[in-house]
Amino acid sequence: MKMMRRLSLVFALAMAVCCTAHAQLLAPQEPAAAPNPMDPTMKPGKTALLDLEAKFAKDVAERGGTGFAAWFADDGVVLSNGAAPLIGKVAIAKASAWKASDYQLAWTPTDAVMGPSGDMGYTWGHYEGKGKDANGNPVLTSGRYMTIWRKEKDGSWKVTLDAGATEPPEGGDCCKLPGTN
Repeated sequence: MKMMRRLSLVFALAMAVCCTAHAQLLAPQEPAAAPNPMDPTMKPGKTALLDLEAKFAKDVAERGGTGFAAWFADDGVVLSNGAAPLIGKVAIAKASAWKASDYQLAWTPTDAVMGPSGDMGYTWGHYEGKGKDANGNPVLTSGRYMTIWRKEKDGSWKVTLDAGATEPPEGGDCCKLPGTN
């Protein structure tokens, strides 16, 4: 029950950030970040979140699962297709024991939105995972992800929720009824 309340709180926070962003109520207290020379109209909060994503991705590319787990808050959550939630940094670290040489996880953010208080935001985009199965055959997984970021009391930013969903089946396969061709 306690776990369900924690997940409900995280999702409520995610929805609050999302709904607030849609209402375009970004507050002036967004964290300061250098303007993006590629898009001078980009708000500082969005730039800050995209910068965090780039650092997170670089760390994972270099250190694998150790780098992945290091970015999570103590109460962080990972949600993946067909798997039980990983709740807490310890559980995430235990499940993220891959080496960067064995499995490569990469992602590209599509967008980032900072909440009105400037201490929470989210990013979302596309991910790819490359590894090998038990027989040494290449395996590629891909899909969409959403990461919720939270500014901690010490001023650092941590991932509080990371959720991924694999790509849908190839075209046409998703719409067939069982027993039909």
